[in-house]
Amino acid sequence: MAKYVIKRILLMFFTLFVIMTVCFVLVKLLEPNEILDVTQAEREEAIREALGYNKPILVQYLIYWKNILTSFNFGVSFKIEYLGSVNDVIRDRLLPTILINLYALVFSVPVGILLGIAAALKKNRWQDHVISTVVMLFVSVPSFVYAFILQYFLGAKLGWFPIQMSSVASTGGYFTWEMFVSMVLPILALSFGSIASLARFTRAELAESLTSDYMLLARAKGLTVGQATVRHALKNAMVPILPTIIAMFANILTGSLIIEKIFSVPGVGGLYIQSIQELDYNVFMAITVFYTFIGLAANIIVDLSYGFLDPRIRMGAKK
Repeated sequence: MAKYVIKRILLMFFTLFVIMTVCFVLVKLLEPNEILDVTQAEREEAIREALGYNKPILVQYLIYWKNILTSFNFGVSFKIEYLGSVNDVIRDRLLPTILINLYALVFSVPVGILLGIAAALKKNRWQDHVISTVVMLFVSVPSFVYAFILQYFLGAKLGWFPIQMSSVASTGGYFTWEMFVSMVLPILALSFGSIASLARFTRAELAESLTSDYMLLARAKGLTVGQATVRHALKNAMVPILPTIIAMFANILTGSLIIEKIFSVPGVGGLYIQSIQELDYNVFMAITVFYTFIGLAANIIVDLSYGFLDPRIRMGAKK
């Protein structure tokens, strides 16, 4: 198991290195940024020289890696926050992204699992058909479509929630009730897909567990349907479901590019799009590395979680 973990981690960093290299080279082939502020021209020229902008791409890349490994420095922003640290720009955008995705996760996980359990217990009945139809609808339609529907009906027509997320200046902070109300629509838009995926997955796994031989044995021992379901079927069905939930937790930092843009969420997703639109290459590279690392780490966590949840599938386990 230890060899497998080390191998996966090494492959993760190798993949990250390859993606960073490709992105860095492609970015350097684009048209270079022009100096925007004449009064800051000398300072910007000094920063560009320190980053090796007047040297070959290979030298620039080595300097880029040196700054990351020695001081975790991804450079400065030349467009979004002029001559500001890229690390600070991203850090300021992390909190709203984490909050919205965390709220969506806390809401979608129990709802999705409960719907899946209800559909499995009522398999092939009208309750199962209704839940399956709703789940199929939620899975098939993109999240940005629900975002527009929620904005139109709950925001514009009924006026229950703001169409866009409120600013910190108007609400007094990210942890106020007014701010939470303004987050409801993006939270719902993000939750529909997760609810549908969890419900469908839970229904499939639990329905299979309910027809297993150990369930017949449990019923023969005198357990009720509810007791056998909770103690045995649900416990075994959660083994493949929990890694999915773990992956969802690991991805709460990444946010949603489209949803954040639609609801004007000042998060990492919107910052990524802004860095592309304004050609802020250093911010783009840093967020690309951020997204890539989170995605690769989530895959490793999911793979390893199977072994911890079910020791029978651990690599190198004694038979």
